Amino acid sequence: MKIGLIYTSTTPELVEIVEKEVMGQLGSEAELISFQDPTILAEVRKDGYVTAAPAARLIGMYMKAVEQGADAILNLCSSVGEVADCVQDAAGYLGVPIVRVDEEMCREAVRLGRKIAVMATLPTTLEPTKRTVLRVAREMGKHVEMIEVLVDGTFGLDQEQFKVLMAEHAGKAAKEADVILFAQGSMAYCESYIADMNGKTVLSSPGFGAKALKAALISKGTL
Repeated sequence: MKIGLIYTSTTPELVEIVEKEVMGQLGSEAELISFQDPTILAEVRKDGYVTAAPAARLIGMYMKAVEQGADAILNLCSSVGEVADCVQDAAGYLGVPIVRVDEEMCREAVRLGRKIAVMATLPTTLEPTKRTVLRVAREMGKHVEMIEVLVDGTFGLDQEQFKVLMAEHAGKAAKEADVILFAQGSMAYCESYIADMNGKTVLSSPGFGAKALKAALISKGTL
C-alpha cells in the first residue's frame, strides 16, 4: 500500500508528526511517498490566494503520486486545500482518493462548539480554513462564529519561542472561544501545551487527516 504525501512546504516537526500519525493508522507496512514544491506556497503568499500556475503544479504532484502507484493521497497544506476539492471527480475516476488533512478537523470543531478560534501564521491559510469551517457547518446544519487569530512574527523562532508566542495569542482567543483550531499542521506540536494552559479543546490537523485517510482506504476497499 502506497500513500502519497503532498507538501507545499515542510518543517521537521510537521514531517515527523504526519508520518507518525499516518503509520499509526495504517501500520508499518504502508509505504509513504513524499512530494514537495515550496514555490507553490511562496506564490500563494505573494499573490494572496491560489492562482492558476501554483494550482496546476499542485495538481501535477497529485498526478505524479498516481503515476507512482499511490493508493491514496493526503494533501497537507491548508492554504491550497480547495485545489484538492476541485479535483475530486478526477480522483474518483482514477480510484485514488485525495484526502484533505484539515477537513475532518474542521467538522470536529463544528461538532464541539459554536465559537471557533482559528489560529494561523499566514493569512493565506487563515482564509481557506475559515471557508472550510463555514462549508462544513452549512453541511451539518449548524451556525458558527469564528475568531481570527493571526500569529505574526513567527519567522525564525525555535520551538520554545514559537510556543510562547502561540500561548500569548491563544490566551486572548480562549476567553471567548469554545474550541481552538490550528489552521496549519506545523503547529500541531503545540496542541497539548495550549490546551493545558487554557483549559480549552485544541484541534490540529495531522491526526484527523490520518484517520480520514484510513477511512478513505477502507471505503475504497484497500483496507
